[in-house]
Amino acid sequence: MSPPTTTPAAGISAADFSWVRDFVRRESAIRIDEGKEYLVVSRLGPVAAAHGISDLGQLVERVKAQPRGRLSVDVVDALTINETSFFRDVHPFQSLVTDVLPELMRANATTRRMRIWCAAASSGQEPYSVAMAIHEHLPALLGWDLQILATDISRAVLARAAHGEFSHLDVNRGLPASMLVKHFQRQGARWRISDDIRRMVRFEHTNLIGPWAAPRGTDVVLLRNVLIYFDDATRNDILHRMRQTLVPGGYLGLGGTETTVGAPTDYDRVTFGRSVWFRTVQEPPL
Repeated sequence: MSPPTTTPAAGISAADFSWVRDFVRRESAIRIDEGKEYLVVSRLGPVAAAHGISDLGQLVERVKAQPRGRLSVDVVDALTINETSFFRDVHPFQSLVTDVLPELMRANATTRRMRIWCAAASSGQEPYSVAMAIHEHLPALLGWDLQILATDISRAVLARAAHGEFSHLDVNRGLPASMLVKHFQRQGARWRISDDIRRMVRFEHTNLIGPWAAPRGTDVVLLRNVLIYFDDATRNDILHRMRQTLVPGGYLGLGGTETTVGAPTDYDRVTFGRSVWFRTVQEPPL
């Protein structure tokens, strides 16, 4: 039998890399492209060390033996994409408070109920940005039955998000200085978000290809910069289920390069200034 082929620079055999790609795709629908051995090694090296495993080949064998164990969860967590920042891209947050939420507030004036879901919340910057934007620009909503749900596939980043503590680099990426002063307290080399903002957000674990924490009747869903990591079939399935989750007239926010084109469901493209949203206008399909 020939020895396993290993990419010396990457430190993982071709067979193990292929197995990790398939495993992560089965568990999360996230695609890891060919040639990304360096990414797998850099992300899984610390996981192996934390579990007392000497090399990635041994790590793969342990995951195969216990595909539902703690190590398997840590592998998927490590290979999910957690790129985020406060008020990322700016314009969607501006239109959220100047157009999207005011329109929904008029529609929901009788019930005084608002449900917002950040469906790939990562370490919390997006849902906390939504909470701060509401606090600053739509204080009337604070007296409503307002819920901001933040979900992610990674339990590790959700735990950090719920704690509400950020590095100096984190708060220097997109967060206005006035909001840093108003809504954060410095704790040594880190910054802790205020309890008033933290209590506005509820964090729950959700895998977008599994059962969702968000029920039907959601007014706004932010699913930004996530669909690009899925294949067409998975993307269309998620958009279809989002359509069922949103209220008629509800809004879906995607990343700047993402669209609902080709999805088997009906959204209307709406432009507010320099941002694009997708609005549901019909009763969601059964």
